[in-house]
Amino acid sequence: MKFLRNESTNPYFNLALDEYAMKYIDEDEDFFFLWQNEPSVIIGKNQNASEEINQRFIDERGIHVARRVSGGGAVYHDFGNLNFTIITKVDDPGKVNYKKYVQPVIDALKAMGVEAQASGRNDILIDGLKISGNAQRMANGRLMHHGTLIYDVNIEDMVKALNVAPDKFVSKGVKSVRSRVTTIKEHLPKDTTLQSFWDELHYYLSNHGQDEEIILSEKDIAAIEFEALNRFSTWDWIYGQSPEFNYVNSRRFTGGKLETNLEVEEGRIKHCRFIGDYLGLHDVADVEARLVGVRYKETDVKACLEQFDMKTYFGLITLDEILNLMFENSLTHESV
Repeated sequence: MKFLRNESTNPYFNLALDEYAMKYIDEDEDFFFLWQNEPSVIIGKNQNASEEINQRFIDERGIHVARRVSGGGAVYHDFGNLNFTIITKVDDPGKVNYKKYVQPVIDALKAMGVEAQASGRNDILIDGLKISGNAQRMANGRLMHHGTLIYDVNIEDMVKALNVAPDKFVSKGVKSVRSRVTTIKEHLPKDTTLQSFWDELHYYLSNHGQDEEIILSEKDIAAIEFEALNRFSTWDWIYGQSPEFNYVNSRRFTGGKLETNLEVEEGRIKHCRFIGDYLGLHDVADVEARLVGVRYKETDVKACLEQFDMKTYFGLITLDEILNLMFENSLTHESV
């Protein structure tokens, strides 16, 4: 296949490139590119960002959050992860089969001595353990297929960055994730580096280095950078695109029991209630009303609440306790 070279590790540029390549790079032949992201959580087009990620861990570690244009689930990327994108023309969307587009990668792994198989809706497995998840998107009669390759990802960070659904893993512990995930590095000779793996995969997919490189023009790069900055990296795209959801959480503090009920739409608080036996002097409805329209983001909510003398509304329950209640990791979400 023809190929692009992409040295960017910015997730917003890379996701913008995925879409741009699908829509605007007009090639008669299939082409591919390999790429990496700085530590990032990439959520699917239709996912609720707040539900999928551990926002506090992500903030503490400086991990990016990004939303792609394709469906599927949330994935964690770091420099131990390699990603691939394949662009191809499709005449009949009904005949699209993801296995067709992961097969070249499976064949490349086999050439390196690693036996892998396509499995389920969108995975590649080694010995029954996952090494790759894939997703697809179509536009203008062309298919964009992209996937992860878990070469040597930091699984501990993966576990902490994602809110793993119980139906996928028994617990959020590393042991549970390790029971279902393996790394490609474990199945290659010990002296294999990620760069040498990258080089071999590129060599195989480009017909042993014989196929042509596609060079992006300055105009192409400028258009991709514009989309990365003005859409893919914006709060409105990453969080505002989340489906409407309800959030309910309660806890007993020293100052009494407090329950919060939130309705969030397009990433903003649409409705808010605080219920409990806390001893406040003023009607908490004032606080609830002020929160309507605020982005469901801890820094924004904190800035709003700091406008109030919290003791007169919530008694001995502190601002930090309220924020923990509203944003703690063990979220209870209900899609609307």
